Amino acid sequence: MRALSAPELLGIWERGLTQAPVERALELLAAVYPETSKDSLAVLSVGQRDARLLRLRELLFGSRMAGFVGCPRCGGRLELALEVADLLAGSANEPEAEFSLTAGEYELRVRLPNSHDVAAAASQGDLTATRRTLLNRCLLSASCGGESTTGEHLPQEVVEAAGERMAQADPLADIQVAVACPLCENRWRMAFDIISFLWSEIEVWACRILRDVHALALAYGWCERDILALSPVRRQFYLEMVEA
Repeated sequence: MRALSAPELLGIWERGLTQAPVERALELLAAVYPETSKDSLAVLSVGQRDARLLRLRELLFGSRMAGFVGCPRCGGRLELALEVADLLAGSANEPEAEFSLTAGEYELRVRLPNSHDVAAAASQGDLTATRRTLLNRCLLSASCGGESTTGEHLPQEVVEAAGERMAQADPLADIQVAVACPLCENRWRMAFDIISFLWSEIEVWACRILRDVHALALAYGWCERDILALSPVRRQFYLEMVEA
C-alpha cells in the first residue's frame, strides 16, 4: 500500500462525488494498490476489501476512529471510539472463498460476496430482496433431497441461513460494534460500515484543505498546486500568519 498525496486524494474525492459507495471504495484501493487492477480488487470478498480500507484509513488518519451515535432508546448522543487493530483482530486468517451449507433438506455450495455482488444487491428495494439477490449471485449449486434446484426456489429461511453463514465465513464483511449508553444503560450492537465512515472523513478533510488553499491563494497569490505541495506543518504555519 502506498501513501496518497494531497492532490491525489482530492482527485479521488472529486470523482467520488458522483459515485456509489462501492465505486468510491474501489477508487481508493486502486490508487493505493497500483500494482493490482480494479477488476481484481472488485472480486475480493467484502471482508478482504474492507480490511484493506481499514488499513488505508490508518494510513490516512491514524489508528483511532472517533464518531457519534444516537441511542435508540433515549436518543442520547454518544461518542464512539474504535481502534483499527481491534477491528482487524477478528480476521487474522484469510476467509475461504467457497463453503458448503446444509439447511434442512437443502444442500448449498456458496462463494463469498464481492463488490460486484454488493453493488447489484444494493439496487433492490428491501432487505429480503437484497438478501435473495446476493445469494442468487453467489450460489454455485443447490439441491433439495438430492434434486438440483435454483436460488429462486429456496425458502426464505434457507436464504437467511446462508446469509448468516456468509457473515461468519467473512467476519469483516459485517462488522458489529458493541455499544452501551451511559445515560439509560441500553446495550446494543451496531453495524460499522468502513466505506461510509472513511468517506465522511475524506469529505471533511477535502473541505478543510480547500478552504486552506483559498485562504493562502488570497493572501499570497499562490496556485493550488504549490499550496498542496507544502507539508501540513508549513501550510499550517502560513495559515496562522494569515489569520494573525
